[in-house]
Amino acid sequence: MRRGGGLTAQEQQRRERVRLDAAERFERGDSNRVIAADLRVTVRSVER
Repeated sequence: MRRGGGLTAQEQQRRERVRLDAAERFERGDSNRVIAADLRVTVRSVER
């Protein structure tokens, strides 16, 4: 069974790094829009 949405191990690691970076920045008070732009993801992804 494949996990991680069909991503390779390397892609899963990148996604996890982005997720943790977004969480740290959210805790610092950065806005979702700024985080999304800097990490090159959608605002919706940051909100999740």
